[in-house]
Amino acid sequence: MSAKPDTFDTTILRLLQKDGRLTINDLSAQVGLSPSPVARRVRLLEQAQIITGYAALIDEAALGFGVSVFVSVQLDKQVDEALATFEAAIADFPEVVDCWLMTGSRDYLLRVATSGLPEFERFLVGRLTKVRGVASIESSIPLRRVKAGLARVP
Repeated sequence: MSAKPDTFDTTILRLLQKDGRLTINDLSAQVGLSPSPVARRVRLLEQAQIITGYAALIDEAALGFGVSVFVSVQLDKQVDEALATFEAAIADFPEVVDCWLMTGSRDYLLRVATSGLPEFERFLVGRLTKVRGVASIESSIPLRRVKAGLARVP
């Protein structure tokens, strides 16, 4: 796919973002094209890596992980080796759901999901502070989610 997605592609993306289990026939009916062109468009969106996969959306609270904490981490040095060490450590922590390399005064922003503040404290004190190169940590506890999304679609 070399061109920017058109309105049919955008509609397909929005529909699949709401329900990734829609069949080609369901998409076809909602988009207003026959199944063959819809299937071709979906395949092209996948090949262009605009659609990168399909997944189930999971309610963390229903699984017992009702507390999310945003954690900003500053490393003592922001060099390739320190970044790689930190990122390798974070990859092994199931509590860390999201991790972003940041600009500004902090190097990383994490979203940590736990069963409660005691579990978060155990994670923070027992694991995160022990990662080599971590200079400082700042935590913020969200009160409620105001808006949720997976990706921006035109």
